[in-house]
Amino acid sequence: MKSTLDESQPIFHQIAMMIMDDIVEGRLRVEEQVPSTNELSRFYNINPATARKGLQELVDKGIIYKQRGVGMFVAKGAREALLVERKRHFYEEYIKPLLEEARRIRMDEDMIIDLIRGKKDKESEI
Repeated sequence: MKSTLDESQPIFHQIAMMIMDDIVEGRLRVEEQVPSTNELSRFYNINPATARKGLQELVDKGIIYKQRGVGMFVAKGAREALLVERKRHFYEEYIKPLLEEARRIRMDEDMIIDLIRGKKDKESEI
C-alpha cells in the first residue's frame, strides 16, 4: 500500500482502492489476511470508522471476507473479479472515448494501432 493519502477522493475509498491494488498486483493473495481496521487507522492516522468503511466496501463487493475474531481475508476469485472489473472500466474510461474521438477526426484503425505501439509516421499530420 502507498504510504500517504490525499484529498483527491474520500479516504475510505482510497483505503479500499489500495487493498484492491495490492490484490491485483499479487501483494495480497487469496486467503491472505488484509490489514486490520486498527492497523490501517494507526498507519494512516485516521479514524478507525473511516478504515472500517473502506474495508466494509470490499466485504460488500465480495473481495474480502470477515472471519469473526480473527480478521479479514482475501476471498477466492477476488483477483479475477477485480481484473474483469478493471478491464471493463479501462474500456469505458479510456478505449471507448479514444475510439469515438478517432472516428471524429477520421483516424483509421491502422493509425491508432501504430500510435499505441509508439510508431509515428513522420509524414502524417501527427
